[in-house]
Amino acid sequence: MKSYRKELWFEVPNRRGLINITPQVDKCLRESGIKEGLVLVNAMHITASVFINDDESGLHHDYDIWLEKLAPHEPVSQYRHNVGEDNADAHMKRQIMGREVVVAITDGRLDFGTWEQIFYGEFDGRRRKRVLVKIIGE
Repeated sequence: MKSYRKELWFEVPNRRGLINITPQVDKCLRESGIKEGLVLVNAMHITASVFINDDESGLHHDYDIWLEKLAPHEPVSQYRHNVGEDNADAHMKRQIMGREVVVAITDGRLDFGTWEQIFYGEFDGRRRKRVLVKIIGE
């Protein structure tokens, strides 16, 4: 069995943002040479997420509104974690959206369902953060 590991780095200029990282993950798969197996993609920071869904701007807007209702940023004083910080909401948003995804690799391609894409979700941006891509298989 072969193994491949790469870190992808992102710096979202705003507090929150979504980035379609499917092309970067697909590039990693091609570099790995693995034709059958699994790819794990996970956010290596506790205020960011990796998830799979549709790349549709209306949905992305709806996520932003929904997440802000579930874990509003302000007032920052509502969170005990925010003593000296202001990112408690980002931790909660990450918990809702998830840490990682696993995608099957079939015949050298990411084996997605219709419309599926991989996204990096940033909830406390304005600094560099990394995503791990780990691929195993033959």
